[in-house]
Amino acid sequence: MIEFKEVFFKYKDEEVLKNINVKIEPGDSVALIGANGSGKSTFLKLLNGIIFPTSGSYYFDNVKISQHKLEQSSFSKKFHKKMGFVFQNSDAQLFCSSVYEEVAFGPRQMGMDEAEVKKRVEDCLNLLNVKDLQNKEPYNISGGEKKRVAIAAVLALNPEVLILDEPMSGIDPKGKKFLNNLFIDLNKAGKTIICSTHDFEYVKGLFKRVLVFSEDHLLIKDDSYERIIEDNNFLTKYNIK
Repeated sequence: MIEFKEVFFKYKDEEVLKNINVKIEPGDSVALIGANGSGKSTFLKLLNGIIFPTSGSYYFDNVKISQHKLEQSSFSKKFHKKMGFVFQNSDAQLFCSSVYEEVAFGPRQMGMDEAEVKKRVEDCLNLLNVKDLQNKEPYNISGGEKKRVAIAAVLALNPEVLILDEPMSGIDPKGKKFLNNLFIDLNKAGKTIICSTHDFEYVKGLFKRVLVFSEDHLLIKDDSYERIIEDNNFLTKYNIK
C-alpha cells in the first residue's frame, strides 16, 4: 500500500530525513518513535502529500505521489479520501463555524449529497461522543474535545489510512484510554494506523510495529512493538524513553 524508496527531505539546507526505505501494508498499525526533531512529523507530512521528497520516491497503491500528481483534481480527491491526517495541533485543522460544519466539510468537498453528509456527520459525532457539541463553535470547546472533533472530521471520509501526529498530547487519561480503544477498533475493522507518539503507557494493544527515527534523521529500526518497547537499553541509548 505505502512504500518509500531512498527518500530524503531537506528544509532549506538542513536534511530532516535521510535515505528512508520502508513498506507499510494494508491493515498495519505502526508507531513512529524517536527523539524530538528526528523527522517523525516530516515523515507523516510526506505520507499525506503536504510536502514531497527532495529525492527518492513515495508510492501509494503503486502510484508515485508527487506535487504534479496531486495537482490533478480527480486524483487528489481520491488520494485524500483514502488518506486521513489528524494534526498534532487541532487548532491548525479546525476552521468552520460549528462542529457539525467541521465534520461535514470533507464529505461536501467530495461532492456527496446532503443526506449522505448528514448520515456521516451523525455517525462520526456519535462515534467520538461529541454529538452534544455539534452546534458549538470549535474554538469555544476544550482541547480534548477539539481533538475528538478533528478525528471525527477525518473519519467522515472513511479513509483507508489514518495518520495521527501525537494524538494523545494534551488529553487527560480518560480521554487517552477512549482514543486508544477507538484506534484499536478501527484497526481491527481494517484501517491502517500510522501514528507518532511518546505516550507509550496509553497505546497498549494498538501497535504491531514500530519505526524508530534517530536524532540524525535516519530510520534505524523497524521491528515489532513488543521487541522494541521492551528493549530499555536501546530506548535509552537513542534518548527515546
